Amino acid sequence: MAKYKTLDDFNVKDKVVLVRVDFNSEIDPATKKVSSDVRIKAHAQTTIKELAEKGAKTVILAHQGRKGDPDYTTLKQHSEILGKLLKCPVKYVDDVFGEKAKAAIKALQGGEILVLENVRSWDGETKTKTVDEAAKSELVKNLAPLADLFVNDAFAAAHRGHASMVGFTAVLPSAAGRIMERELKSLAKALEKPEHPCVYVMGGAKADDSLEISKYVLINGIADYVLTGGVTGQLFLASKGVDLGKGNLGYLAKKELTGLIPGIKALEDQFGDKVDVPLDFALDVKGERKEIPVNKLPTEYSIMDIGAKTVEKYANIIAKAKSIVVSGPMGVYENKEFNYGTKAILEAIANSKAFSLAGGGNTISAIEEYGLQKKMGYISTAGGALIEFLMGKKLPGVVALENAVTKRKI
Repeated sequence: MAKYKTLDDFNVKDKVVLVRVDFNSEIDPATKKVSSDVRIKAHAQTTIKELAEKGAKTVILAHQGRKGDPDYTTLKQHSEILGKLLKCPVKYVDDVFGEKAKAAIKALQGGEILVLENVRSWDGETKTKTVDEAAKSELVKNLAPLADLFVNDAFAAAHRGHASMVGFTAVLPSAAGRIMERELKSLAKALEKPEHPCVYVMGGAKADDSLEISKYVLINGIADYVLTGGVTGQLFLASKGVDLGKGNLGYLAKKELTGLIPGIKALEDQFGDKVDVPLDFALDVKGERKEIPVNKLPTEYSIMDIGAKTVEKYANIIAKAKSIVVSGPMGVYENKEFNYGTKAILEAIANSKAFSLAGGGNTISAIEEYGLQKKMGYISTAGGALIEFLMGKKLPGVVALENAVTKRKI
C-alpha cells in the first residue's frame, strides 16, 4: 500500500492545484529552442490533462536548466508547447511568486492552466533545504496561501531537496501526480518486491554508479544476477586481474575509473557466482569488427562491444528472468559495426516474459533506435533520481510526499 496520496484521493474541481512537473528539456544551444518535448508531453497527457478535465485551476511550477548553463531559459516556449499538445489555451506569466504571479493565479477559472516562470530564476531554488527550511522560503510562503493542493509529479527531480520539491508538503495537502505515481510503482516492481529470478544488466560508462547499484541489489537480495557490459564490464574484468591491453586500461585510467577496482573485487569475492562478466569482446581493427575471447587478451585494439558468446550467455539468463532492470549499453552502439551486443541484449529483454525496467539516456536512445519501446515493461526518463533510487537512497521529494501534512482537507 502506497504511503503517499494520489489524485484519486482529492476532489479538485474549482480548486487551485499547484503542480511541480519536470519540463526540463533538451535545448538547441544555437536557437535556445526546445528540441525535444518528451517530458512536456508526458505530463501533458497524464496529470495536467486530468486536472484540467476535472475542472482544477492548475498552476505549474517547473525548471529549465540552471542559471549560467546553456540550457537555462524561460518557460514561455514550454507553455506554448503545452498548449499545442493539449489543444487548449495555456497561460504564462514571467514571474514565480511576485505580484504578477499571484494576480494570475487569483484570476484563474476552473479548467484553466497557468505556467509560472522557471522556478530556478529564483536563486533560492537550487539550495538544498530540509522540509521545514523549504516551508519557510519565499516561494512557499507566497504561493501556498493561494493553493488548495500540492501535486508533485517531478520524479526526475525528486533527488533534489529544493524548495519547490519539498516545501509545500509541510503546509498543503499533497499528492503524487500520475508520472510520479507510475515511476514509483514501476520501481517497486524492480527494487522493492521484484519477482525472482531478478536480473540487473549494468552497462555503459558510469561504472561508479553500476558498482553502487550492484552492491545494493546483491547485498539486499534484490538481484539474483548482475550482467555487466560496456566500460562497466571491462572494469569488472580488470578487477579479476585480466590485462585488457595498454590502450583500454589507459582509457579506464583517463576516466579515473581504476580506483573502483578494489570495491569491485570485494563485491566479486562475496558474490562472484552472481556477477557475470563478458566472455568475449568485439575489437575495432582498422574500422572493422573482430571478436576475440577474453583468454586472448591483452589487445592493442580498442574494445568496442561484447561478443557473440557473451550475448548467448546473457540472453539465456535473461530468458529465465521474471524481472529485469537494464541501464547502459553493452558497447559503442552509436557505431553500427559495434551495436550488435546492445541490440541483441535489448531484444532479449523485450522478448522475455519478465517485467522490465529500462533507464538512462543512452539506453533509452538505443531502445528507440531499435523500435523496442512498446515491448519494454517501463522506460524511466528520470536520470539521476532513478540511479539514486536503484542505489537504495531515500529521495527527498518522495520522502516529503510520504510525510505530507494531512490536517487540511479540500
